[in-house]
Amino acid sequence: MKSDKLLDAKGLACPMPIVNTKKAMGELESGQVLEIHATDKGAKTDLAAWAKSTGNELLETTEENGVFTFWIKKG
Repeated sequence: MKSDKLLDAKGLACPMPIVNTKKAMGELESGQVLEIHATDKGAKTDLAAWAKSTGNELLETTEENGVFTFWIKKG
């Protein structure tokens, strides 16, 4: 999936993936997509809830070799 910006949050524990995601999303225009790589298992539920509560759209989530990849479209 195409993204406009990549955020590497691997190795970070909660709440840092969310904190960094919020900051990175602030740098994007509406409709652009942020790709996030994280290793914190809690990020899966945290990012989905964060996207929903902030009016952004979680487009897809994948997991490969312990790394979760999220694509969030800015609302």
